[in-house]
Amino acid sequence: MNSIDKWDTRYEWKAIILLALGFGLVGIDRFMILPLFPVMAKELHLDYQDLGYITGVLAVAWGVSALFMGNLSDRFGHRKVIIPAIIIFSLLAGFSGFAASAGALMMIRAFMGFAEGAYTPASIVATMDASEPRRQGRNVGIQQAAMPLFGLGFAPILVTQLLKVVEWHWIFAMVSVPGLIIAYLLYKSLRNTNVSVAALHTATHDTTQHRWTAVFRYRNIPLNMVGMLCWLTTLVILSALFPSYLIDYLHLNLEQMGFILSAIGFGGTLGTLVMPALSDRIGRKPVMLISVIGAAAGLLMLMRSGDDPYRLFACLLLTLFCIFSMICLTVGPLSAESVPAKLMSTASGIVIGTGEIFGGGAAPAIAGYVAKHFGIQYILHLALGSMLIGFLVVLALKETAPVHAKKRASEKIARSNAI
Repeated sequence: MNSIDKWDTRYEWKAIILLALGFGLVGIDRFMILPLFPVMAKELHLDYQDLGYITGVLAVAWGVSALFMGNLSDRFGHRKVIIPAIIIFSLLAGFSGFAASAGALMMIRAFMGFAEGAYTPASIVATMDASEPRRQGRNVGIQQAAMPLFGLGFAPILVTQLLKVVEWHWIFAMVSVPGLIIAYLLYKSLRNTNVSVAALHTATHDTTQHRWTAVFRYRNIPLNMVGMLCWLTTLVILSALFPSYLIDYLHLNLEQMGFILSAIGFGGTLGTLVMPALSDRIGRKPVMLISVIGAAAGLLMLMRSGDDPYRLFACLLLTLFCIFSMICLTVGPLSAESVPAKLMSTASGIVIGTGEIFGGGAAPAIAGYVAKHFGIQYILHLALGSMLIGFLVVLALKETAPVHAKKRASEKIARSNAI
């Protein structure tokens, strides 16, 4: 595997499939508690505030872990982070079913979030490392698409059907088993990063050692941190408060609300699959521009859709198609490709961590304040404002796609020779 001509495509697909399944399990473990909550609440005497704490503590722990564990992955290899992380979050997901109080559940979910936050940046870079550079956008998209597909698409259907035959406690235990199987398969097959190969996936082609703080010298990293705040602000608003907007402001019923919200899972999966693959061909920055404009257009149409469920579904699907496209490119190629090979997981982890802690933490509080004091309809204006800031961020980004970086290098050499 010393050259592109001898790329090990068999290993490439094996690694991508296993890493995608692992991230799909992250999605299931993270989101399956939402459809189970009404049943759990009766037995454990939980309220909506408890649900907010339980979901919020996981997001914050995820972000803190991503900030630090990405650097450990760069230093010690992603195998030593990915495999223990899957084992830990799978076991903790099972333990969630046997928590006897809100406090115990919060503690379990916090540790689970820490393990999932460790898995995320390391798995993104492991996917890129296994991919031929001209396919790495597509492959990261495949790996990242597993989370909305499994977590927001399959999980609600799976757990509600299982509730008909088993108690909720055992549903948590059952989802531990696939994670342990995936961990074993990755232990048998996943390779650690070869720094000379990893350098092929970056715009710098730098293989030397750097301090972790060096990531901030690369323009795209601070920009991506701000961008993630924008993308996650919109995602949190549309997933957490939009259901109340549909019922309390538009006066739709629960069935209509459920149909409309399914667009989050479908749109997120499609956007993560399609747009990063397109970025391999036309570049990361053009796809980001298309996506941020598309998300803003989708939000504007949402504001003007009235109470028509089909129009709302279509506009929400378009918006989430674009949002997940930008999330995938921001935490994956645009961060990892911008820095030296020894800092790829560090860069991705810092961007993910910033987004989860502040986007996942501050955004709901701000949106809740706006909804309470000005009206819930104005949450869409807040989301649109974040897209306008995001548009400025995207304009300032530097292109990192390998095919375009190689083209620029060739043009520079040609100009030098001409002189």
